[in-house]
Amino acid sequence: MSLPKSLDILYGGTELLAKYVSELTDGKFQIQPFASGELVGAGQIADAVANQTIEMGHSASQYYYGKDPTFTLGNGIPFGLNARQMNAWLYEGGNDLLNTFYAKHKMHALPGGNTGGQMGGWYRKEIKSLEDFQGLRLRIGGLAGSILAKLGVVPIQLPGSDVYVALERGAIDAAEFTGPYDDQKLGFVKVAPYYYYPGFWEGCAAVHFFFNLDLWNDLPPAYKSALTAAAAAANMDVLCKYDAQNPDALRALLGAGAQLRPFSQDILDAAWTASHETYDELSSQNENWKTIYSNMIEFRNKSYAWWQVDEYSYDSYMIRARARK
Repeated sequence: MSLPKSLDILYGGTELLAKYVSELTDGKFQIQPFASGELVGAGQIADAVANQTIEMGHSASQYYYGKDPTFTLGNGIPFGLNARQMNAWLYEGGNDLLNTFYAKHKMHALPGGNTGGQMGGWYRKEIKSLEDFQGLRLRIGGLAGSILAKLGVVPIQLPGSDVYVALERGAIDAAEFTGPYDDQKLGFVKVAPYYYYPGFWEGCAAVHFFFNLDLWNDLPPAYKSALTAAAAAANMDVLCKYDAQNPDALRALLGAGAQLRPFSQDILDAAWTASHETYDELSSQNENWKTIYSNMIEFRNKSYAWWQVDEYSYDSYMIRARARK
């Protein structure tokens, strides 16, 4: 696992997979979970799976952005898909495209969870306009960090365990992590009270179970089916738990002093432009990216054509009406 046990919902997806596979195979197929750092570090899982240091890993593929930006597409990109759209895309052909790419890195992947929409992070001062992004030291990495750098942000990569102290001492000005349930545990509200939304760089964050490709291919069909079914159950369980826990966690954070703030329209518009400029650049340079990205964006655009008719209309009405009773 690329995350610690303290992030219990994501880590729980690993444990659930192991439990279900054992039960589906009458105990013949055993999987032992390890937290980040117990066998390999978070950023080492892809290489460790490829060279069979470990047989499988549970990770966010964006951690391997440095190997190829295409890895980010398996996790979620700025202004990409929301969680339901991501699952629909993955299970209806997107994961097959990703596995064509992952095979080049000696891996096979199954969807293994999603955090849902993420927040825009914790800030020591208010961010009222695009000008406030100039020189802002934000804990963020990967593709999102490179895009925000075009807006004047100084992206800084830090492990989660170091973020609180960095904020407290003023070494960074802001930090993004996931959403209320996980953020509450890390105590950021005490040192950076302004909590921004939406996390436009992660409309969702999917994670995958990665298997060494040769070992996956050698499995008997029954074991592949057991893993596929167990991974699908874990994928749903992780998202459902975040959907269930985030509302109470957000309420608790507000009670602890969090100040909710929306990103301004000029920030969102500038980020949209910078994101799609970056995607065009990557598409002109990287055939792996171009193939998968174009398929994902076509899916996104068709999906929102439907969502604006019914899903968005229903949700918008319910949000307005919920206070009536």
